[in-house]
Amino acid sequence: MRRRSFLRTGLTAGIALSVSATAASSSTATQDSTSNVSSTPQDATPSSYEPLGRVEIDRAAETVVGDDGDIAYVATTTGFATVDVSDPADPTVLAREGGITVDGTPLIEILDVEVDGDRLVVPGPANPTSEEVFHGFCCYDVSDPADPTPAIEPYETGFHIHNCYLEGDHLFVVSNGPPPAANELVIFDLGDDTVTERGRWALLDYNSEWEDLYWLARYVHDVYVQDDIAYLPFWNAGTYLVDVSDSDEPTYVSHVVDPELDRDEQRTLDDETAQFSLPGNDHYAAVDDTGDLMAVGREAWATGSDDPDGAGGIDLYDISDPTTPTHQASIDAPAADDESYRGGTWTTAHNFELRNGRLYSAWYQGGVKIHDVSDPADPTELAAWRDAETTGFWTARILDPETAFVASSTDVIPKAGTTGELVTFPTDPDNGTTESGSDSGAIGESIPGFTGATGALGLAGGMVGAAWLRRRLRS
Repeated sequence: MRRRSFLRTGLTAGIALSVSATAASSSTATQDSTSNVSSTPQDATPSSYEPLGRVEIDRAAETVVGDDGDIAYVATTTGFATVDVSDPADPTVLAREGGITVDGTPLIEILDVEVDGDRLVVPGPANPTSEEVFHGFCCYDVSDPADPTPAIEPYETGFHIHNCYLEGDHLFVVSNGPPPAANELVIFDLGDDTVTERGRWALLDYNSEWEDLYWLARYVHDVYVQDDIAYLPFWNAGTYLVDVSDSDEPTYVSHVVDPELDRDEQRTLDDETAQFSLPGNDHYAAVDDTGDLMAVGREAWATGSDDPDGAGGIDLYDISDPTTPTHQASIDAPAADDESYRGGTWTTAHNFELRNGRLYSAWYQGGVKIHDVSDPADPTELAAWRDAETTGFWTARILDPETAFVASSTDVIPKAGTTGELVTFPTDPDNGTTESGSDSGAIGESIPGFTGATGALGLAGGMVGAAWLRRRLRS
């Protein structure tokens, strides 16, 4: 595809409201009278667990953290923001970039950003659209995070980019589309001045039996890369491990998929039930720093279908031998009175990070949680914070394992009343657990991250309850 020059507009110094944790969060450790959620989860310390600091960021979505843990980069649907989080109690917006255009064509629906070293990648749009918009990614030099500058000409892919992953000079991008397009991983080499496409890996090239499954129900939603293995959640088709040590010729390693999925039934479904309900919906996958533990989050809502039915959670797998992943345990989503997509309270798992035997996770209006996963067969909840009326967390990312992590709350959930902000939390679970707010509130017809007129594809991931224990490796 063509590389094109682009125009930057809307870059300003940070002008945002920084709210102290004490003033902004006055939760108490009491039972939430409007939900099924206890304010003191089992195994959590029953004392106060509060945010350290917060700063307003309109239309916040995915957040990533720079190598030194001092700068957070936040996707804002129309651009991105850089935030100084070196003092977690006082996060400060350094710059905002918005109104990005390429040859006069706008780059929109930016739900993901990726950073490695001094390079930031900004992709879009996140979903298919009939609008005349730029499809591809832009790169920025963020050596001075207060003054991001364009680096490398924008690259036009010709397809929407829901998520990507940057590692060194390699950019891993998910590509999806209705037939004849393939749902696949695409690898790019980002040189000093040029972008070169390298290799591709498609689910249907490996296993054509998924070809008849509605394309949104086998959507490759995200990509995570570590130690030359890419982790690819393909929605109802499961999560695939792919060797990318040779970026020109990626090769299959293994995969996990729920054996409870009826293949014949799944291939006939092209409505919301196929894409919203359990037991499928692999949405996000990541591994710990050792590469031995993989977590798979599944996005799901209650649809009135057969059990399991409800909000999605996170499964843990031993991948010390990546050719034979072994299911270890499952973590339930926080409960809500109404777990449906429309009109309910979203508590399904979204993005997360594994580090030093801990899982830091975001659950939209279900809040944030810390789990001890040093024994992955017996994960233990250490701390949680929730305010369903005002926050809907997109992701949780480590700043410093000894002190703090950061979570972005999004205000793009229609009619939910949640805020767009970046919130920092202590990593010390001894501060206990506090939950506040109601889990009630109407949810709109669709939000960015769902595709097409049917509102088809979501943002989170999960499984629920004891039904998860039926998950096993399917060869």
